[in-house]
Amino acid sequence: MSRQFQLVDVFGKDDFSGNPVAVVFAADDLDTETMQRITRWLNLSETTFLVPATESEADYHVRIFTLQRELPFAGHPTLGTCHAWLEAGGRPKRDGVILQQCGVGLVPIQRGGERLAFAAPPLVRSGPVDQADLDEALEVLGLAPGDIVEARWVDNGPGWLGIMLDSAERVLALEPKRHHKGRVDLGVVGPHPADGEVDFELRAIFSDPHGALLEDPVTGSLNASVAQWLFGSGRARGRYVAAQGTAIGRTGRIHVEQADDSTIWIGGNTRTFFQGSSTF
Repeated sequence: MSRQFQLVDVFGKDDFSGNPVAVVFAADDLDTETMQRITRWLNLSETTFLVPATESEADYHVRIFTLQRELPFAGHPTLGTCHAWLEAGGRPKRDGVILQQCGVGLVPIQRGGERLAFAAPPLVRSGPVDQADLDEALEVLGLAPGDIVEARWVDNGPGWLGIMLDSAERVLALEPKRHHKGRVDLGVVGPHPADGEVDFELRAIFSDPHGALLEDPVTGSLNASVAQWLFGSGRARGRYVAAQGTAIGRTGRIHVEQADDSTIWIGGNTRTFFQGSSTF
């Protein structure tokens, strides 16, 4: 069977500088095992598959896969999939908002100029981190307890444990371990000096199936949960721009805004750089 696909760059300030996602159309005849095999073969951090919506309000339904597993939600795949769906001729059922169906339910997405933005979903785990988990995170990152400002669970699906440092400089100076026996999903954030191009620096460190530790170029889900942390604690107000990927040569830019109704919108550039048809 022939089906269309797109490779979309998400959150990049410049060409090929964000996080790519593969979007596969008309995937309703593919089973879960096949979707996982395709994802591993493409070897991107995530691949998404468009299938028929089962919620009447949804504009489309997406299944999101990493190299290891299916996720209920992920940020850059959400924006990349919406971009691909719109570019392929998708028409939202209502003006001003697109409703994506995925594992966490319906996720609103809005268009503003050249950017798309999704509404940050509720956290599935929040609050203080117990000592054992904190010690593990500090070991992976090469930090001492006195180096951190705060640690909290900021998990909206992927499992993020958040570590806050006192500066973006400290975030960029981190040299995480390359291997770790346990699975970790760590997000680190620190503020840039005031009045600069960006306000916060983020890094995302996670495990692969073989115990290697990898760094994600730009992570929408982490930025969404960190935004809830920053706004909730009063460390951010109104809107800000975050950078991610700097340490690995990317120029990710995440545009974050808290609306009057307290909804937090996570936005960024989306561009299709490759598209075609498959034969599987």
